[in-house]
Amino acid sequence: MKAGMFFLVTAYVLSQFYRAFLAVLSPVLEAEIGAGPEDLAIASGLWFVSFAAMQIPIGWALDSIGPRRTACGLLALGGGGGAVVMALAQGPAAIWVAMVLIGIGCAPVLMASYYILARNYPPVVFATLAGVIVGVGSLGNIAAALPTAWAVEAFGWRQTLWGLAAITLVTAAAIALTVQDPDMPDGGKKGRLIDILRIRGLWPVLAMMLVCYAPAAGIRGLWSGPYLADVFAADVTRIGTATLIMGLAMVLANFIYGPLDRLLGTRKWIIFTGNLMTAIFCGALWLAPSGSEWGAIALMAAIGLFGSSYPVIMAHGRSFFPPHLVGRGVTLMNLFSIGGVGIMQFASGPIFTRLSADNAPPEAYGALFGLFGLIVAVGLVFYLFAQDRVD
Repeated sequence: MKAGMFFLVTAYVLSQFYRAFLAVLSPVLEAEIGAGPEDLAIASGLWFVSFAAMQIPIGWALDSIGPRRTACGLLALGGGGGAVVMALAQGPAAIWVAMVLIGIGCAPVLMASYYILARNYPPVVFATLAGVIVGVGSLGNIAAALPTAWAVEAFGWRQTLWGLAAITLVTAAAIALTVQDPDMPDGGKKGRLIDILRIRGLWPVLAMMLVCYAPAAGIRGLWSGPYLADVFAADVTRIGTATLIMGLAMVLANFIYGPLDRLLGTRKWIIFTGNLMTAIFCGALWLAPSGSEWGAIALMAAIGLFGSSYPVIMAHGRSFFPPHLVGRGVTLMNLFSIGGVGIMQFASGPIFTRLSADNAPPEAYGALFGLFGLIVAVGLVFYLFAQDRVD
C-alpha cells in the first residue's frame, strides 16, 4: 500500500491547499473580478458544505466499492474540473461553482486513507498514523500561503489555477493505478448509517467534532487575509507570511497530537484541554484585535496549534465502530467536522457585515473571532459527557 497511500496523502495535500488558498487570493480576486470578502466567505462555505454533503455517499462507497474508485473518480471530476472553472472565472458566481466542484473532488481522499488505516493497521496506532497523514497533508496549508503568493505574483492567478488543475488530474490518475482496496470486512457484512447513530456514546464526540475545526479552518482559510489587510494594511506577501506561520503551527500540531493518547493514556482530556486553549486564544484575539500585527499573528498561530485536535477526535470516535461500519463511521465524523466549518463560513460573512455596520474593522473582526471561541466553548460542555476510550 506504500505507493497508494503516498498518492492519497498527496491528494490530501491538495485538499488542504484548496480549503485555504482563498485567503491569499482575496486581494487579487477582489481587484480583478469583484469578489469581495463576503463573496469569498460564501465560496469558502460552499467548499465545506459540498465536501460535507458528500460524506454520507462516500461512506457507502468506501464500504461497498472501496477507496480506489471512490477517491480517483471524484478527485478527477470534481477537483480537476473545479480548478478549470476557477481559472476561467469572470465573477464571484464562477468562484462559487468552482469551490463546490473542488469540495466534491476533495471529499473522499482523507477518508479513503483512514478507511485503509482502520482496515489494515492495529487500532492502537490509528491516532498516530491519522495525525501523520493530516500533518503531512497540512503541507497544503503551507503551499496555500506564501508560495501561492509568489506564484500569483510571478505567473498570475489564472495560470496558477491551470497548473493546479493539471496536478490534480495527474494525482487522480496515480491513485487509480496504485491504490489497492482492502478486503471487505466480516465476509461482506453490511451496515447502515442508522447503526452508527444508535451508538449513544458517540454523540458527545460528534458534538466536539462539529466545532473543533471551525476556528482554525475559518481563520486560516478565510478571515486571516481580510483581517490583516483591513486592520494592519498588510499586502499579499505579508498575508502569505502570516498564513504560512499559522499553517506551520497546524502541521506541527498534528504530529504532537497524534501519539499523545498512547503516551498519556487518555483521549478525552487531551481533546478537552486543546480545545479549551483554542477558545481562550480566540477570546484573546477578540479582546486585542489591533494591538500589533505580530501579536495577532502569534494568537492565530496558537489557535492553529491547539485547534488541530482532529486526528485524536477521529480516533476517539473510531474506537466505537465495528469493522463493517468503519467507512460510514469515519465519514459521518468527517461530515460533522467539515459541516461545522461550512456552517460557520456561511454564517461568518453576514455576521461580519452586520458587525462592520456598527463597529470599526478591529472591533468587528475581534467580535467575529470571539464568536469562534464561543462555539468551541459550547462544544466543550457537551463533550464533558463523553466516555474516555483508548485502544
